[in-house]
Amino acid sequence: MMKNQTISNVLILSGLSDVPSLQLPLFLVFLLVYLMTLTGNLLIVLLICTDSHLQTPMYFFLGTLACLDMGYSSVTIPRMLFDLYTQKWIISLQACLFQNFCFMFFAISEVSLLAVMSYDRYVAICRPLHYTQIMYWKTCVLLISVALFSGMIVSLIHTSLLLNLNFCVSKPLQSFFCDLPQLFQVSCSDPFINLLFSLLIGTLFGVGTLGVTFCPYVIILNTIIKMQSKAMRSKAFSTCSSHLTVVFIFYFTVFFNYLDPSANDNFSEHRRISSLFYALLTPLLNPLIYSLRNQELKSSLKRVL
Repeated sequence: MMKNQTISNVLILSGLSDVPSLQLPLFLVFLLVYLMTLTGNLLIVLLICTDSHLQTPMYFFLGTLACLDMGYSSVTIPRMLFDLYTQKWIISLQACLFQNFCFMFFAISEVSLLAVMSYDRYVAICRPLHYTQIMYWKTCVLLISVALFSGMIVSLIHTSLLLNLNFCVSKPLQSFFCDLPQLFQVSCSDPFINLLFSLLIGTLFGVGTLGVTFCPYVIILNTIIKMQSKAMRSKAFSTCSSHLTVVFIFYFTVFFNYLDPSANDNFSEHRRISSLFYALLTPLLNPLIYSLRNQELKSSLKRVL
């Protein structure tokens, strides 16, 4: 059965819509989304770099998250805009694997960073007197380096395993970018090893980091409830709720898309909508969530303006 398939170095993307009249409106909408994503995240980075009040470990991590979101969206949106404009939806295998490598790098790095930010909130709220001793700058840089290194290693292994697969020209990729589950579906080779590694990584960086991210909040919430100052409780709830909202949105959409990578094409439309949300809208929502619920960021923006 595998021998009858034609091997190809070019992959066809299914795109977002088969209706030609929708291509231009979609192009304009997602161009606006991309510009808003870059503007929001870049504004957060600039505020943190220029305002001395925001040069703390918490905002150092937030600035890193904004940088990851800019890279995360830049991996998929410019290529999608190009395909919407040309209406070709064709990508070379090399470009496809490189896109998947970058996307995996930013996704795994962001998952690891969200866990680091959870630990930072735990130290700040539950051990405030020792915060500067524990979360000094060398520790922050080390934690960021571990998050980025994790993303690099996982994406390298995934890409090296994908290089061992052959891909069929007769099977279009049921997505608007080179996502991992859809690459497995169009493979002419047996992706058993790839699926096994995906399951391992999904357990480690999905369930594992989710547990690491949420476990400190059991202690954090207990500490917040015992606080006597209403202002301190309000500030702690504000920062924690922003982080938890970002975590919930990211994990919910990712789990929906990756929970069953071997699912058949009957769910391709649902997966396309889900991948559209976490690849495009999540990087846009993150700066909005943090800026709207963070009084210090709003105050810094007013000072700059």
